[in-house]
Amino acid sequence: MNGSVNKVILIGNLGKDPEIRRLENGAMIASFPLATSEVYTDKNTGDKKEITDWHDVVLWRGLAEIAEKYIRKGTKIYVEGKLKKRSWQDKEGNTRYTTEVVGDDITILSRLEGIDRTTHPPYSQDSRPTPPAPLTDLSDSTDDAAPF
Repeated sequence: MNGSVNKVILIGNLGKDPEIRRLENGAMIASFPLATSEVYTDKNTGDKKEITDWHDVVLWRGLAEIAEKYIRKGTKIYVEGKLKKRSWQDKEGNTRYTTEVVGDDITILSRLEGIDRTTHPPYSQDSRPTPPAPLTDLSDSTDDAAPF
């Protein structure tokens, strides 16, 4: 194989409201923990058990704007992206590391409850979709031979 793959797909619930930051260059970043769970049956007891894993998700620019407007703690989302490991120096000068999911695409799976559609319409008033153009140049002739 000539290449490599770094792809993550998660479906889970936000653990808290997105933290929104704006950089000096104007770029927006949203970060939040996302919980994914799996259920299994304990072989010894027969009880159903649930394991929850937490993932740190980071969204940039337009996706961060969507996160700021539409997703909150508990919202179920689909996230597609890649894993990134980064490092930084803490206050004591120690090098710290974290691994994050940098989202390339998100889909909100929960109902958007509590969102006022008048202040956050799904599209702006200026960019309403135009109705389809009427079909033209269609022949009403019935003497056309069927192509089959």
